[in-house]
Amino acid sequence: MRQYFILFIFGLFIAMSSCRTDFDTVASTGDLKFSKDTVYLDTVFKNIGSSTYQLKVFNRSKNDISIPIIQLKKGLASKYRMTVDGMNGNNGKIFNNVTLLAKDSLYIFIETTADITDANPTDFLYTDEIQFDSGANLQQVALVTLIQDAVFLYPKQNPDGTKEKIQIDGKAVDGFYLDENDAVNGNELLFTNTKPYVIYGYAGVPENKTITFEAGARVHFHAGSGLYVGDKASLQINGAVSTTDKLEKEVIFEGDRLESLYSDIPGQWKSVIFEKGSANHSINHLTLKNAVTGLEFRSPSNTIEIKNTQIYNCVEYGILAQNAHITGENIAINYAGLAGLSCVYGGNYSFTHCTFNNNWSGSSQFAVNLSNSLVGASPETNPLTQATFNNCIIYGSTSYEFNLSKNTGAAFIYQLNNCLLKFGSSTNADYQFKTDTEHYNNIILNENPKFYNVSKNQLNIDKTSAAFAKGNQAFIIPTDILGITRTSPPDLGAYQSKDFPK
Repeated sequence: MRQYFILFIFGLFIAMSSCRTDFDTVASTGDLKFSKDTVYLDTVFKNIGSSTYQLKVFNRSKNDISIPIIQLKKGLASKYRMTVDGMNGNNGKIFNNVTLLAKDSLYIFIETTADITDANPTDFLYTDEIQFDSGANLQQVALVTLIQDAVFLYPKQNPDGTKEKIQIDGKAVDGFYLDENDAVNGNELLFTNTKPYVIYGYAGVPENKTITFEAGARVHFHAGSGLYVGDKASLQINGAVSTTDKLEKEVIFEGDRLESLYSDIPGQWKSVIFEKGSANHSINHLTLKNAVTGLEFRSPSNTIEIKNTQIYNCVEYGILAQNAHITGENIAINYAGLAGLSCVYGGNYSFTHCTFNNNWSGSSQFAVNLSNSLVGASPETNPLTQATFNNCIIYGSTSYEFNLSKNTGAAFIYQLNNCLLKFGSSTNADYQFKTDTEHYNNIILNENPKFYNVSKNQLNIDKTSAAFAKGNQAFIIPTDILGITRTSPPDLGAYQSKDFPK
């Protein structure tokens, strides 16, 4: 029994020793090492908080040291804020007597929220530095952030403190109607390329009004936000061919997080919804990415023209069309959780020189889905009067990228001409691509289009692609999605082939 008591006392002594906080330290001598000498916080919009960035600080010496002060050079006035090994210090700006053990390291996490007026007026950079110690032992790590000015559009606050709302699908959602005579922003129905736009909530286009996006317009949607084109309203996107990698004339819809970490994350914002009764829509040179559903059409009001458009990284659908009437040329869609293109509840569709690829990391998604029914609708079936695909690529990461969902209660008319298609073997009469000439002509089945870089949404092809020079001249669109002249016979898909960098 005595030996157990002795062991208990010994264990208690060790435990108490391990809880010491009074380390013997020496003063820092200015020999700290850092994981980087400059921390670049990616571009942010004015007054929107950045992501959190990390700096690691190393003590390579054999001594436990005390750093007398870690602080931002601009002190309490700095727009940066830090935590040092989980400590907040004085408002995240100043930290005194920070202990760093021998051969150990500590983490500093940095964020910023700054206005355009805080930045340098010539380059819009906001800078500061983290200072370690002072005098002869002073060491510094620079902080740099680009602040971007923008037009902010958001629901107003009502007198009772609630937010302005609009009705979508019979539900009140945070939103507002754009005003062509707004006292602050002027004409909110005209999106120019002068400044980017940041939208909170759903921005609605009023009845009998047209929203126009000029070439080079940039629109950023906050989480849960979107664009709602209401009854009898119209949308015109007037992008144009760009001559540089900056896509200076492309119209771009994306989320409002500008950091590179967010560049390809799906679901950062909701959707562009075209309500029943909206009409006369034209989309040219639009790049849309990282939404829940990219474009959602709900009626056959008038023909919708979509040209030279790229849609990527959508949680549900790239394009969802319910009984719509769409003419599409040079469209590229990749990564969608359910379907890149889904045309349901009938309608009328014609797609030429389009690339519908779906490399979503799942097993049940499609590149293209066609249906003439809709559960819960009245009636549940509606005629699919036309669904034509000419000189297209329909491909992806699953074995079956093309899906037909027929209901005998309504017409179902479709045809694929000169298309490259990925589809596993099937005895179903609807998928007899070589013998069913009523629906399929010159189908290239299960051959690799050899896209340049699918993971980066680069769906270009070269001369080794199975889609090279396999198009029908009768369906040719003279230039591709990038404005490059097509050869004869044309390549399949949205892109004219080119040689890739070695």
